[in-house]
Amino acid sequence: MPRSASRFKDFILANTALIAPPHVPEISLHLADEAHDLWHRTEEELAAIGLPPPFWAFAWAGGQGLARHLLDNPQIVRGKRVVDFATGSGLVAIAAAKAGAAGVTACDIDPFCEAAVSLNAAVNGVAIAFNSDDRIGENLDADVLLAGDVFYDRAFAERLAPWFAQLSDAGITVLVGDPGRSYLPRANLTRLAEYQVPVTRALEDTEIKRTTVWQFG
Repeated sequence: MPRSASRFKDFILANTALIAPPHVPEISLHLADEAHDLWHRTEEELAAIGLPPPFWAFAWAGGQGLARHLLDNPQIVRGKRVVDFATGSGLVAIAAAKAGAAGVTACDIDPFCEAAVSLNAAVNGVAIAFNSDDRIGENLDADVLLAGDVFYDRAFAERLAPWFAQLSDAGITVLVGDPGRSYLPRANLTRLAEYQVPVTRALEDTEIKRTTVWQFG
């Protein structure tokens, strides 16, 4: 195992616990909670120690809703090649694998995510490939693209929306789980399902997030 990968895994194991997200209790993930120092650090404190915001350490509402939708509707991914974009903890990728996808690739540019996905996939007994490249704008050798909770930043959303439309036009099923983020594009979306997802007030300033699964195109 490369030294950096081992270091990331050691950090994750030291700063998280195995937790089942409330809306997807079939899946266990290495997540931070109130008992861990990682939970309480601000972005400024994390930056001071050279750690990017640990999005991989939390089960965000959009990902929980999308993962729930896949487990309840496995025909969406069964036997198909799936890419989980901005995977974070790997929650949605794991749900796709459990739902019977022929192959799942988790994508994220955060260097901690490869270690997080590897640990979480092993806990759940599934195989997940990983890609650390910035794939935005590229064509994908896939049948389905999944993205949980990605429209939280204007500049990021402005890059994603045309790419998702491009992939949809190419015949790829593009599904997004979104809990009402500000920069969700409103055009060319089809509502597939809606969930009331329990979340942590410290993250979302609420205890329940209404989360919608949308299809592009």
